[in-house]
Amino acid sequence: MRILLLAILLIDAGSLPADEQTSKISADEIMKKVAENQDREQKERASFVYEENIRVTTRHTNGKLAREERTGFLVTPTPKGTEKKRVSITGSYWYKGRYVDFSGEPVPQAESLDGQLASSFRDDLTNDNSKDGLGKDLFPLTTEGQKDLKFELAGEQTVAGRKAYRIRFAPEDKGDLTWAGEALIDEEEFQPVSVYTRLSRRLPLFVRSVLGTDLPGFGFNTQYSRVDKDIWFPVSFGTEFRLHAIFFINRTITVSMENKNFKRGSAESHIRYEDESPK
Repeated sequence: MRILLLAILLIDAGSLPADEQTSKISADEIMKKVAENQDREQKERASFVYEENIRVTTRHTNGKLAREERTGFLVTPTPKGTEKKRVSITGSYWYKGRYVDFSGEPVPQAESLDGQLASSFRDDLTNDNSKDGLGKDLFPLTTEGQKDLKFELAGEQTVAGRKAYRIRFAPEDKGDLTWAGEALIDEEEFQPVSVYTRLSRRLPLFVRSVLGTDLPGFGFNTQYSRVDKDIWFPVSFGTEFRLHAIFFINRTITVSMENKNFKRGSAESHIRYEDESPK
């Protein structure tokens, strides 16, 4: 009788919809663990040396390329955090009826509209105070970042053979202009696997109509990878959106980032570059 009862219970459980089979743990409990891990890992992440590559393109409304910049960085530990050294920059831009390629410093046409847009979005993405290669204000994962957000457990799924929670997030105050979206959280280590975001609402009508500024489609998609036990880094980042600003700026902006070749280092390590000669 007990075996029959157990079989009935298992059959009933198996017939539940996917969302009803999710863990009893709440979304708030999951994200609290994520925040604790993110806070704890700040020092650990700062001990890694890795390469970061960023590509920024600006296009006219007809799709024609205005400017492209590809920048390589080497991220190394320092006693106070991390340092990003730019090791390469290449690209091309439209000038007097043709595309001009460039490589190295000084960057040509850096003060042009598209030159300033490319450098601005690249600089916003990179941040020496960040330990994982991204500006810290981009992700609602730390304790500070989560304080004004609400979370919902939307289900579970398997990613690369590991189970993950699917968490939706949005601002507590619907009037706030911040990030909303969805994150996959590794069930075993409570680390982000991927984060997808969008603006929680449109820019205010006053900004769009009087100042002539809008950001339709603004958001980003980031993938994480496990580089060591309990240490996960963002390995790819991507966003594409339209920028309408002050009535005369109208561009489609694409930004992508790749982090790779992670190695543990130390603040005392010295990295020799090709242009350095031994002493």
